[in-house]
Amino acid sequence: MAADRSTDELERFLAERADHLLRTAALLAGSKDAGEDLLQTAVERLLPRWRRFEGDPEAYLRRTLYNLATDGYRRAGRWRQREPVLRCELQQTYDTTGEIDLRDALVRLLLQLPVRQRAVLVLRYWEQLTDAETAVVLGWPEGTVKSTAYRGLMRMRELAGSWHDNTAACGTGRQSL
Repeated sequence: MAADRSTDELERFLAERADHLLRTAALLAGSKDAGEDLLQTAVERLLPRWRRFEGDPEAYLRRTLYNLATDGYRRAGRWRQREPVLRCELQQTYDTTGEIDLRDALVRLLLQLPVRQRAVLVLRYWEQLTDAETAVVLGWPEGTVKSTAYRGLMRMRELAGSWHDNTAACGTGRQSL
């Protein structure tokens, strides 16, 4: 029988881990606002189970985040909303620090990937999980994780190859990648 958890324990957990979970959710969802919605939905799924919940709440929330993103949570219309962000009109505002520019470029490339590939790459390279740990979080076979990561990295390389063409066409002359 599970221990009866208090709401104070949930509040402490969320105060400690919400920022980290929000960053992950924002990467999966494509924007901070959509990430906040995604995390809110995941927390709403945890709330009814909280008092009798057994196990690691962070693991539960992370798996819920990835499942919601993979299942197409709020995907209808989101690509049309994100498209202008990826166009050259908005690519002209860059920080002068090369590291920040590179991170920005990589996140923009990541947002162009399908949700399953994005989820695997976020877990493998942002969360720094192994293939086996990623497979456990997503509930997939390890081979599926490896092949999805490979396809995602190949697609990012293809997109990065065209990055120079897009920035040159927009007149930015930026060549971080």
